[in-house]
Amino acid sequence: MLMAKGQIETRTYADRREYNIQAVSRRRRKIKTMAIEYKGGKCQICGYHKYQGALDLHHVSRYQKEFSISRNGHSRSWERTKKELDKCVLLCANCHREVEAGIITL
Repeated sequence: MLMAKGQIETRTYADRREYNIQAVSRRRRKIKTMAIEYKGGKCQICGYHKYQGALDLHHVSRYQKEFSISRNGHSRSWERTKKELDKCVLLCANCHREVEAGIITL
């Protein structure tokens, strides 16, 4: 930041902490919204689409997974995130749990 001659920068990271937390939160929500739209906007098993918080991205093969969309997707480019999304299916929370339990097979 450019300062007038003789002024000292007094801002610290702590001053911007809350702003940074909110910025990351907004970015995560934006990426999730974009990911849901990219994957068709509804559970690929039952068609659920009411609340985005109830929709999960499930990697079809854990062996091809490079990173977790929910944990690291907010810090990656959209192009790289899309490549990872191509390895996933969009599922509602209930269908996702049943897939993980082996009740439903993809």
